[in-house]
Amino acid sequence: MFGDRHLIVVDLGFGDAGKGATVDWLCSPAAGLDVAAVVRFNGGAQAAHNVIAGGRHHTFRQFGSGTLSRVPTLLSRHMLVEPLALAAEARELAALGVADPLSLLSVDERALLSTPIHGAANRCREDTRGTARHGSCGIGIGETARYALDHDAPRVGDCRRPDVLRRKLIALAEHYAPVLAGGRHRYDPIDALMQAYTAFARAVAILPGDQLAGFARAGRLVFEGAQGVLLDEWRGTHPYTTWSTVEPRNARAMLARIGEPGYVLGVTRAYLTRHGAGPFPTEDPDLTIPERHNETGEYQGGFRRGHLDPLLLRYAVDACDGIDGLAVNHLDAVDAGNEIRTATAYLTADGCVDRLRLGPWQDLDHQRSLTDLLAHATPALTALPADLPGYLEAELGAPVVLTGHGPDRADRRIRIPAEA
Repeated sequence: MFGDRHLIVVDLGFGDAGKGATVDWLCSPAAGLDVAAVVRFNGGAQAAHNVIAGGRHHTFRQFGSGTLSRVPTLLSRHMLVEPLALAAEARELAALGVADPLSLLSVDERALLSTPIHGAANRCREDTRGTARHGSCGIGIGETARYALDHDAPRVGDCRRPDVLRRKLIALAEHYAPVLAGGRHRYDPIDALMQAYTAFARAVAILPGDQLAGFARAGRLVFEGAQGVLLDEWRGTHPYTTWSTVEPRNARAMLARIGEPGYVLGVTRAYLTRHGAGPFPTEDPDLTIPERHNETGEYQGGFRRGHLDPLLLRYAVDACDGIDGLAVNHLDAVDAGNEIRTATAYLTADGCVDRLRLGPWQDLDHQRSLTDLLAHATPALTALPADLPGYLEAELGAPVVLTGHGPDRADRRIRIPAEA
């Protein structure tokens, strides 16, 4: 089905489409793919990839979602690494029976270090926005990326250089002092952070530079994306976006450097969801589909449901510069009789829109115009076709190769397209 290509798993929506469950299955013995490592290529500890397998449930945040099958994780240079959260996640995995989880983890020394200082500043900024919040998770991802644009930011490799790390943490705290002044958010003293970060450096493998080729020699790689393409920093609905390149540009570049082929697997639900603020044309409050593992967050906001939207999914496919295959999850919601429909076009003040235009990369003006269009669009909805995988293949131009009919690993099914 995938040949000898490495797999790049990308969410085509606003996130929460089932990337973790998809990666878990790809790494499991049932798939038979001989996966050597899961490579995280964007985002940070704000990810929440829920996996249920054989009675065990874990929400993966920084560890790769193949960990329950003891597949190692590589956190690439494009990750924003939060060691305190990693330690907590390792304890949770150990409680589930994963022996010595940190031994399965390798981290590129160039990855940015996301700290409680960033998180406190993030929450303070969101507090000042009041009802105009952007939908941040409140743990400092945007602040980590923003600070690094203009400053000598802390990186994972600095955890092995205490003098350098302390200097950078002091500079970071001084930079954010005006933001945090008078606010309700605090962080641990720098001495406590230093102790935690130096312990982190002793516990995990911190790799010098790009070591991807070594992992690839051991077998197939699965690149696990975070968030969704519709939240991408340069393709999403600005300002309701993440400070991260979600589309597979970075994963493809990493593979190109070692001369290895990649297969982009786009992931979607049978309907759309969005966590937090931002335009959502097909949102329908009457869609009361149960959601076991997503809930309202203090900063992220509520979990919203809407009908299938091939216009947004086609836009995401275009933003990915095409995909090779599709995984369609949550088909059990259709089987349960929920009245999910599909959008065929948008009705706008300027007429009927049946395709969204992809603007130049890094064009914020185009992203703002997209946000405005979606905020004022009324979707034309029709009944969901009986053959949903076939319908999505025709709409998105890629074969559906994997389907999900429930939350458990055992609910995944391989699909061989009819034309194959």
